[in-house]
Amino acid sequence: MKLTFWGAARQVTGSMYLLELDDEYTILIDCGTDMERHLDEEEEAPQFFPFDASNVDLVLLTHAHIDHSGNIPNLYRDGYEGQVMCTTATLELAQLLLIDAAHLHARRLNKAQGDSNKKKKQMNRITRKGDVYLEKQVDEAVENFVTVPFNKRFRVKQGVDVTFIPAGHLLGAAHIVLEVEENGVKKSICFSGDLGRKNYPLLINPEPIPSVDYLLCESTYGSRRHEDQQTPEAALAEVVRRTCIDIPGRLIIPSFSVGRTQALLYTLNRLYTEQGFEPIKVFSDSPLARASTRVYERNIRLLNGEARRFKEEHDSLFDFENLQYVESEKASRAISGHSEPCIIISSSGMVAGGRVEQHVAANINNPYCTILLIGYCAEGTLGWRLLNGQSTLKIKDREVAVLAKIEKIDVFSGHGDIDDLLNFVKSQSTERLKKIFLIHGETTGMENFKTALGEAGYENVEIPMKGQAYQL
Repeated sequence: MKLTFWGAARQVTGSMYLLELDDEYTILIDCGTDMERHLDEEEEAPQFFPFDASNVDLVLLTHAHIDHSGNIPNLYRDGYEGQVMCTTATLELAQLLLIDAAHLHARRLNKAQGDSNKKKKQMNRITRKGDVYLEKQVDEAVENFVTVPFNKRFRVKQGVDVTFIPAGHLLGAAHIVLEVEENGVKKSICFSGDLGRKNYPLLINPEPIPSVDYLLCESTYGSRRHEDQQTPEAALAEVVRRTCIDIPGRLIIPSFSVGRTQALLYTLNRLYTEQGFEPIKVFSDSPLARASTRVYERNIRLLNGEARRFKEEHDSLFDFENLQYVESEKASRAISGHSEPCIIISSSGMVAGGRVEQHVAANINNPYCTILLIGYCAEGTLGWRLLNGQSTLKIKDREVAVLAKIEKIDVFSGHGDIDDLLNFVKSQSTERLKKIFLIHGETTGMENFKTALGEAGYENVEIPMKGQAYQL
């Protein structure tokens, strides 16, 4: 069989791996949005997928995040006619994320409508890039999703079995193990998806995978260790006490709507319910976060024991006194100037688009405001510039002084760090494991992780280029 790396190769986003068996049966593992994909103005627009979508027989989806699922509607547009296999929670969350992406696409198209040269250039860029789909295309794609439970081997076809193993990281996220028999020879390959971390709020711990012949391992934190050793409750309690209780301040937390916001709301609920914190007003400002929270509420059985016990004792994981979900954009604008101490949780987590930008813009020169970054911020984003200590920022074409306090904690990061990644690989026999492929990470992190694996006795480690193929 042949494995080709068509995404998240020497970069973080766009996970997409094509496995072609000897009988020409073809499986695509993940089909994510490449957030680093750009076309030059004069460059001829290439075919959107670097392979014929109609030749793919099956798609396997590790989890719902858009860099793993975001191009599935385009795959159907380009001729794919098969099914997408995933867990139940992944189906529910992916549908929300894909519809949200479709709404963003519709807004881009609407802004590019018009006869001016500027509008025509905008529309030309959108058309040439070719990644736009609308809600109707999402609905058509989702009709073809089929769900499978965790830890149950499923026969895809004669000689091909697949098992979804809990990966932590996000509700429904899985490591995917494929067992293939060709010409009387059995081979197994694991696609890690994104590896979660132990003791994360709400989520079960990542489970070990069986011994395999080939391993594709993500390396997002391939050169980093989590800095904060406190529990999420302790870390968040310390910040809330300093910023909203000791002084009557305002705490703004940029947070991704799916996964991170639910962990925050659950942790705040525990602070108020179990530690007697005064019920400060909390605004959850993201319709997508509200919809995602409902998915978590419907899938209690998939959460960890601690969360299930909390639900039994207190009836609700997320609802608590003074929590308000903000729906309309008008209401969102109003809460930026809320006069009492409050916590505003809004997307996006990197402060790159979304409603949180208006909250940051309205409060960046407020010395009684604290902006708390709780995850990775890509270079160039507003979150990255805040973390790098710039004294002034250009926001909406206006240079403003940064008087708000900027803080960071990483206890809510959903990715396992370098130690978690090493432990994940070390469950594999150095004698049986024929090759490790490092994916989904920055090149420097991959190189560091490769060195660490070599020191642990794993010598056959590859860092594939995009488009590189291997015979397994």
